[in-house]
Amino acid sequence: MTQPALARAEALDAADPLAAYRDRFVIADPETVYLDGNSLGRLPVATRERLRVAIDVEWGADLIDGWTRWIELGRQAGDVLAGLVGAGPGEVILSDSTSVNLYKLASAALAARPGRRVIVTDDDNFPTDRYVLAGLGPVRLVHSDVDAGVDTDAVVHALDDDVALVSLSHVAYRSGAVCDLPGITAAVHEAGALVLWDLCHSAGAVPVGLAAAGVDLAVGCTYKHLNAGPGAPAFLYVRRDLQPVLRQPIQGWFGQSDQFGMGTGYAPVDTIERFLVGTPPVLGGYAVLEGARLSAEAGIGAIARKGRALGAYLIELHDAWLAPLGFRLASPREDARRGAHVTLHHPDAWRICQALKAARVIPDHRVPDRLRLGLAPLYTRFVDVHIAMSRLRALVQAGRHREFPAERARVT
Repeated sequence: MTQPALARAEALDAADPLAAYRDRFVIADPETVYLDGNSLGRLPVATRERLRVAIDVEWGADLIDGWTRWIELGRQAGDVLAGLVGAGPGEVILSDSTSVNLYKLASAALAARPGRRVIVTDDDNFPTDRYVLAGLGPVRLVHSDVDAGVDTDAVVHALDDDVALVSLSHVAYRSGAVCDLPGITAAVHEAGALVLWDLCHSAGAVPVGLAAAGVDLAVGCTYKHLNAGPGAPAFLYVRRDLQPVLRQPIQGWFGQSDQFGMGTGYAPVDTIERFLVGTPPVLGGYAVLEGARLSAEAGIGAIARKGRALGAYLIELHDAWLAPLGFRLASPREDARRGAHVTLHHPDAWRICQALKAARVIPDHRVPDRLRLGLAPLYTRFVDVHIAMSRLRALVQAGRHREFPAERARVT
């Protein structure tokens, strides 16, 4: 199958409407196949230039006068991000980290549902989500299949009059399984609760449709599929009608109605800015803006279509080449139920991950025994998938992974 598979990959790349976007990213080593864009996206060429201007001109020459540009950066980036997650202008803003934003919005949601105490999430939600939520009140865990994701019926059965908030990830971080966001949102509203979605693995990868589903709240990071760089600031979404009535717990001066009046009392604005806290990270904000603009230009529909096609091609190669070597697909097989990464299970996944990196293919590892392969549609080619799977097959067939230590490192 090797040559026909390669010829097919080349044909798919030749017909790819997003192929030209690869040239708009910094690719220092063309021989290395990067399949970890779902953890950290590549550096866009435009971002490097934008940050140079920000440092040399806006900071270096303009000094404090740069704030005449910077003061609205969170809102400016938020409006671009809004188009990628199906929200309207003024409903998304750049602010803090995902964990801090989750805390702010979950706290505000609980305060908005007096008499209700329970938070519903799933037992395989991303750890920081579970930790933050557990610090806010009693948590009711819904069982989630590690490969198939959250079952909508299980969430519905967990709802009652004690539930104030349901918080789930739209795309599961381990398997890439996509939740039924519209269906769960409707069920939560029928039960009288609010819903808070984590979009870290869906923003910039798959359509989200926040406004169409009537979602209340959402958070997400920008350094994965939005290519904003390590430690880039996160974003939050609050449905427009909720903005004047929700009160977030960290009352910072960037949410104050007369910010530079320096008043003694806190009177938050009625817009999305009330969910800001302190001084925004300007350089990180510019990186978000450039990364989001690139994705918006390509279009989330086209990005998602290519992501599904890349995943289907990888699964096809897995079935032919890797399943006979002891691998098992640990992601949904159906395209519509899968985000932009594919996860493979193998009992020796950690050592295989290290061996694959030595073979110049960069994936990542997730417990238990999972190799996660990120497929970033703006710069990942079908040929890249073919090369990666070919190298993976060869090293496992030869047993080269057994040369690497079995103990996990701190960063996986």
